[in-house]
Amino acid sequence: MDKQVSSVREEIVSLDTSNKSLFDLIRSQNLEFIMEAHDGLSAAIAAQAGFNALWASGLSISSSLGYRDANEASWTQMVDVVERMADASGLPILVDGDSGFGNFNNARLLATKLQQRGASGVCLEDKGFPKMNSFIGNRHPLADIGEFSGRLRAVKDTVPEMVLVARIEALIAGYGLEEALVRAHAYADAGADAILIHSRKSDAAEILEFTKQWGGKLPVVIVPTKYYKTPVSAYREARISTVIWANHNMRAAIAGMRATCGRILAEESIANVEPEVATLEDVFGLLRYDELSAAEDRYLPKHA
Repeated sequence: MDKQVSSVREEIVSLDTSNKSLFDLIRSQNLEFIMEAHDGLSAAIAAQAGFNALWASGLSISSSLGYRDANEASWTQMVDVVERMADASGLPILVDGDSGFGNFNNARLLATKLQQRGASGVCLEDKGFPKMNSFIGNRHPLADIGEFSGRLRAVKDTVPEMVLVARIEALIAGYGLEEALVRAHAYADAGADAILIHSRKSDAAEILEFTKQWGGKLPVVIVPTKYYKTPVSAYREARISTVIWANHNMRAAIAGMRATCGRILAEESIANVEPEVATLEDVFGLLRYDELSAAEDRYLPKHA
């Protein structure tokens, strides 16, 4: 193969930086971390930082589109964003599929399209459609166990190679640990590859108790957004598989943009802000303008 062609091809595929598949991460004996992203830029930043996988957050993607996390954004909009994340990062992506955007048929269609656009896995939560963000209010009716198990089976039968994570909302809805365990066993039997147990309490006690009683039947995934003060050592000791940092890129972007907008408006100048924001060179490097320049040299005609 021509050395120049080989070099360009290596540049194009160099985004595939992960040495682990999503299955490897979820099944790892070591505690693994997945970082939230909500567009191509945040996905590229997370990859550059060194994360091995991404969480395509429903809250973050909805927020970035100007919608609320209540199924106001459509599944087709979600799929489009995931494609940009995959292209920009080359990392395995676990997608927050909400409740599947409907019944078993909607869920399997969603999973099929996500796989076609580069996702490695989908997480479905056991609520009806439309759903509400788990941290808002107290109206969180749960799906029937049998019906939701059907959604899971439909996804697994349709795209068996995708990682399927069943998210249990029993603790969010106030049903307690026993209900969460009953649902976890049913979802494992339905073909889930991992269980995500969710809580909005400020400590991890109920999460750790669930993990203890669950006994490792399937890997356990957690989202410590509310119980963020719990040391990571507690998760390792509990043999939790994966921690998702679920919305911090989006929230950091809000804080940063708000501060920058406020200063520019107040000072009527960008002089003091300029040293504190990313340089254009940083932007160009992150999105690999150098590859485009090399490709132009190869494929565009030279002009005197």
